[in-house]
Amino acid sequence: MKVSFISPEIKGGQVKSVAVLPVFKGEKISPAYKAYDKLAKKRVSMAAKAGQVDGRSGKNVQVFGPEGTKTNRLYVTGCGKLSGFDAEIFGARVTKALLMSGETTLVIHLDGFDLTPTDAAQAALGAVLASYRFDKYRTKLTADKKPSLKNIKIAIDNPAKARKAWNMFYGPVSAGTNIARDLVMEPANKLYPTSYAARIKKMETQTETAGMKVQILGEAQMKKLGMGALLGVGQGSPRASQLVIMKWSGGKKGAKPVCLVGKGVTFDTGGISLKPGAGMWDMKGDMGGSAAVVGAMHTIAARKAKANVIGIVGLVENMPDGKAQNPGDIVTSMSGQTIEVQNTDAEGRLVLADALWYAKEKFKPKAMIDLATLTGAIIVCLGHEHAGVFSNSDDIAEQLQAAADNSTEAVWRLPLNKAYDKLVDSPNADMKNITVPSAGAGSITAAQFLQRFVGDVPWAHIDIAGMAWKPSRPDPREPAWATGFGARLMNRWVADNYEG
Repeated sequence: MKVSFISPEIKGGQVKSVAVLPVFKGEKISPAYKAYDKLAKKRVSMAAKAGQVDGRSGKNVQVFGPEGTKTNRLYVTGCGKLSGFDAEIFGARVTKALLMSGETTLVIHLDGFDLTPTDAAQAALGAVLASYRFDKYRTKLTADKKPSLKNIKIAIDNPAKARKAWNMFYGPVSAGTNIARDLVMEPANKLYPTSYAARIKKMETQTETAGMKVQILGEAQMKKLGMGALLGVGQGSPRASQLVIMKWSGGKKGAKPVCLVGKGVTFDTGGISLKPGAGMWDMKGDMGGSAAVVGAMHTIAARKAKANVIGIVGLVENMPDGKAQNPGDIVTSMSGQTIEVQNTDAEGRLVLADALWYAKEKFKPKAMIDLATLTGAIIVCLGHEHAGVFSNSDDIAEQLQAAADNSTEAVWRLPLNKAYDKLVDSPNADMKNITVPSAGAGSITAAQFLQRFVGDVPWAHIDIAGMAWKPSRPDPREPAWATGFGARLMNRWVADNYEG
């Protein structure tokens, strides 16, 4: 989708386009509305009156082939009160409504109201997110089943400032989010550890992410480092596990970085502790945490963030082969701590254990966040409305809540407490990777497990199992499945707290 920002002059309108005219409750109509109404000999106001478009949110009317204009159609839409206007949701809503309309160009008029260039950039962000589709493998789509919109133009009183806001922040955010969505959408026969790592490696040579450095560790290197927990998960797969490190050095030379760590299980059968067959196809998305990290790193590099940020993703495939690890096996993590693997389907925490320890030891970060589709228990707790946050630092937890508020990717903090540690202890090793089902607190105990691999680094774990993919939702920014959740959140967390 091509995004541009234009001055508000009408002059008959944009040729072969649809013009969106917002109407706010209790506010005067805009100059754009007046201009189109004059050109169309009052057809706009007559249609709005007939359709009861008086500013109430959700009321819309379309005027097709308006006489006297160059525009194919006008879309007049109620937006509620101006004081509560959400430009991003608005941009998404009108784009979703007209995505399949047959029109190629959408002109959204935000001029004439008390709206800023940032509002215009946010409307464009909503439009791009709403236009997302993953049709890569659909070969028989007819023209009427394909999106027609190719261009989004936002009319605003200061288009140069809006363009700057878009180029410097909101454009990279949209790209990073949609990259994360693409990764989660890919099937596991196309996106597996080595192909995924190769895809990330390309960030080094892409124009948008120039300056990014990518390092890939193979199984031999990880074995040498003692990553028995991560390697154990992938040993049943013919596809080699990988650890990928993305480095962005936009901050002061020598300053400690922040680390983003993602779980990248490209397909999770559950291993020997095999999952039920129904719905197992969704386990191609069990790398959603890693996708969030990759998307965030793309955004951070694309907007040339003045921060030192390390992204680390552990990429494995969990398969029930004859070489797979068994329930009851004991593995030694990079930290030297031993883990009794009582359930091979609790594999994400094993991947993160080594990835977190590596991040801590290698980069000595000032702060560290991991993201993972870790537990079904978090969906029981928070549904598909919030990701769960667990942290050893009140400051980090507060930063994440503020970043969530500013990025619209919602989180909710849950407790960590030593009282839960006994549920992770094992009589046969230093710890076990599950608790007995009757103990409850599945998401908390998973976080307690991870905490044993972060030392005294300020850290948070974000369980995104209910957010990385969702059933169809009313939010027009989200597709019906992969959301790209976490990429925006991590970018905002870095921008608000670690730049400059």
